[in-house]
Amino acid sequence: MSSDDRLILFLARAEQLLERFEKLLPQVAAPTDWSAPAFRWRSDRTTGWLEAIHQPQILSPDDLLCMDSQKAAVTRNTERFVNGHPANNILLWASRGTGKSSLVKALLHLYAERGLRLIEVDKEELLQLPAILEQLQGRPERFILFSDDLSFEAGEPGYKQLKATLEGSLSGLPGNVLIYATSNRRHLLPEYFAENRETTAVDGEIHLGDAVEEKISLSERFGLWISFYPFSQDDYLAIVEHWLQQSGQQMNEETRLLALQWATRRGSRSGRVARQFAIDLASR
Repeated sequence: MSSDDRLILFLARAEQLLERFEKLLPQVAAPTDWSAPAFRWRSDRTTGWLEAIHQPQILSPDDLLCMDSQKAAVTRNTERFVNGHPANNILLWASRGTGKSSLVKALLHLYAERGLRLIEVDKEELLQLPAILEQLQGRPERFILFSDDLSFEAGEPGYKQLKATLEGSLSGLPGNVLIYATSNRRHLLPEYFAENRETTAVDGEIHLGDAVEEKISLSERFGLWISFYPFSQDDYLAIVEHWLQQSGQQMNEETRLLALQWATRRGSRSGRVARQFAIDLASR
């Protein structure tokens, strides 16, 4: 091997060594762009940061049909929060496609200009809630930490961190932060029939087992529970008609039958399925 070949080999190995060393160094996050209306929490092994989302995909509240009571409850609570008054953390639960996530995101349409900001936090990142709250403490904006499709299995560490953050730790949530979560499970954890066998009776009073108490203890720390229900056929068709009109189409008997067939194939009459049908029909 010539001296030139040895030099090339040495430089290649040195470059590989430097790349490995760089991966071990703490990552320096870029400064947060607070002008964005929405953020996503990102992290690696050593640090976390808020990734700005300048053009979040949101629907107008006017596009969310057949959920008037749920919409009123969420906006009433958020209005209080934006105005600087005490407000509740919210758990929105129901089956898939009923508009839970869309309703939370639509709040930006109403309140972004008044300082509301939405931060998306995945379940895997809930262990970093203290680090997130530290960045938000003292900011003039009002922040909603949004965790979508939230559910836990027994023993997951994020469960206890969320429970402590909601009500339990000495620090608690800053006055400019709320947590809104959506879930398909009312108590955020799976429930098993066998747990009923842990129920005991003391002097005629029924006491649930400790496992059941533990499951209820997280969900009840949300001040508001907002339930969504599967849409009736008439509700589903009304939503289909709304989205058809948005694309310049009209509902007729043929499209009505096609919409019902579409829902049957998908196994759901939901707002999501209605919008997907309207999009598909417009593309034909």
